[in-house]
Amino acid sequence: GIKKIKDITIQYHSHAGPGFNMASILEVCKAGCDYVDVGMDPLSWGTGHADVISVQAMLKDAGFKVPEINMQAYMKVRSLIQEFMDDFLGLYISPKNRLMNSLLIGPGLPGGMMGSLMADLDTNLESINKYKAKRNLPFMTQDELLIKLFDEVAYVWPRVGYPCLVTPFSQYVKNLAMMNVIQLEKGKERWGMIADDIWDMILGKAGQLPGKLAPEIVEKAEREGRKFFTGNPQDNYPDQLEKYRQMMWEKKWETGQDDEELFEYAMHPAQYEAYKSGKAKADFLEDVKKRREAKEEVHMANDQTKVLTVDVNGQAYRVTVAFGDVNPSKLSAQNQPAEAAPAAQAPAGEGKEVLSPLEGKFFLTKSAQETPVKVGDKVNKGDVICYVEAMKTYNAIRAEFSGTITAICANSGDSVSEDDVLMKIL
Repeated sequence: GIKKIKDITIQYHSHAGPGFNMASILEVCKAGCDYVDVGMDPLSWGTGHADVISVQAMLKDAGFKVPEINMQAYMKVRSLIQEFMDDFLGLYISPKNRLMNSLLIGPGLPGGMMGSLMADLDTNLESINKYKAKRNLPFMTQDELLIKLFDEVAYVWPRVGYPCLVTPFSQYVKNLAMMNVIQLEKGKERWGMIADDIWDMILGKAGQLPGKLAPEIVEKAEREGRKFFTGNPQDNYPDQLEKYRQMMWEKKWETGQDDEELFEYAMHPAQYEAYKSGKAKADFLEDVKKRREAKEEVHMANDQTKVLTVDVNGQAYRVTVAFGDVNPSKLSAQNQPAEAAPAAQAPAGEGKEVLSPLEGKFFLTKSAQETPVKVGDKVNKGDVICYVEAMKTYNAIRAEFSGTITAICANSGDSVSEDDVLMKIL
C-alpha cells in the first residue's frame, strides 16, 4: 500500500519471537520491500532477528535478487561478537533470549521488548522473592513470573489505549505490566506505580492513542489531578537546544559532528553527564566485576548444588541446596553461619525514612529543567523529591509527608535496592 502511494524505500524490521518472521519477511518482500534487517550468530533468532544466512537462502530460492554473503567476513564478525559475549555482553543477555517462544503469540510482545523483559526478569524476581521470604511465603519461579507477565501485558495493553508496541511505548507497556505484577504479588493494588513517562503517553502528550482508555485509568488520572492533552505534542517540548549548547560551551564539551553530542545531552542529560564525568564507565566496570564474581561462585559450586545465604531469626546462614543424590557429609561444612556483614553507617540527619519502592538507579532530577532538592529544603506531601530509574523509565518518588529534608542518602546515579533509604524528612 505504501508503494502505491509513493515509491519510497521500505526497510523491514522484525524479531524471530514466536517464529513467524521468516514467513513475514517473505511476504513483505513479495509486496515490494527493499531492505530486510537481519541478525547473525550468536545474536540471531529468539528475541533477535532471523539470521542473514537463512534469510538470504530463502529469498534467493524464491527468485529474489539478493547479495551474496562473504562467509569469510561473516565468520570474522561472528568471532568478534562471541568475544564480546564471553567478555561482558553475556553477563547482561539472558541465555533464554536465543529461544523461540510461542507464548509470545498471546500478549503480542515484540522481540526487542521481550529481550528487555528477560534482562529485567531476574532482578524483579529477586525483589518479589525477598518480599515473600520476609513473610514466609512460597517463592515464585521465573516461569511463573513469566506467565503472570504475559497475562498482565495482555490485560494492560488494551486498557492503556493500544499504544504501538515499539520503543519507547512497548517498554512502557512492559514496565507497567511488570510493576502491576510486583504490586499484586506484594498485596498492593494494580496501577499503584505508573512512571511519569508512562503517564505522558496515557495523557496524550505523545499523540492520540489508537484506542480508548479503560475507565479505571481515566478515573485514576482525574483523581490525581492529571490533565489530558489533545493539542500538538511538539508544543510540550519547546526548543531547548540553545540552552544545552550554552551549557556545553561552559563545560568546554564538543557538540559533535552535526551536533550529535548536543542532541544526546538534550535528550538524556543525567546519563550524558554520568558518561562525561566517567561515573557511567566506573559504574559499568564495577557492575561487570560483580557479575563475573557471582558467575564464578556458581561455577565453583558442584553442578548439583547451589549456595545461598538465608536469614533465620536474624542470623545469616550460608547453606548449600542440593539436587539429586548428594553425600550430606560434603555439605555439612558449608552450612555454617555466614560472616556478619559490616554495619552500614547511619546517614546523617533524623526523621522519617523515604524508602525506595523498587530496585534501580537513584536520581535527584530527570532533566536539566528541574531543580534538585537539597538538605534543608521544605517539602509538602505529594511533592516529587527524586526518581528511581528502572527498566528505562524514571519512577517519581513523592514525599509521603510534609517536612524538612534532613538527609539525602544516595548520590545521583547510585544503584539502590528496594527498601533502601533514599532520604529522611523531619
